[in-house]
Amino acid sequence: NSMSRFIIDTHLPPLLRDYLVGKGHDALHTFDCPNKEYTQDSEIRDIAIAQSRIIITKDSDFHDAYLIKGAPPRILLLKFGNCSNKELIEIFDKHLDKANFYFEVQNENFLMIWKDFIAII
Repeated sequence: NSMSRFIIDTHLPPLLRDYLVGKGHDALHTFDCPNKEYTQDSEIRDIAIAQSRIIITKDSDFHDAYLIKGAPPRILLLKFGNCSNKELIEIFDKHLDKANFYFEVQNENFLMIWKDFIAII
């Protein structure tokens, strides 16, 4: 079972990194980067490309850049509004194995997750 490498955008809680690491994935949060919460989207893209990481974000700007520039990087775009940390982890519990399969086995580049389903874009 191949594990994914992630970088998590500033707007998401660092506990998501801890959750993913606990599941055996390699995960960074922007707070782990030199500029911490001020890490720019372009820096996140560069790290994702250089380190083969999947960007986890709620920011649709990454989707727009993806459409313009194409892959890389790979992106997991969260399409649900604000929720508690508990709900966030429940959503990842529901979808993480499938997302990992799509990225690592099927070599997909762009996924969107809603609370109840996941889609390949």
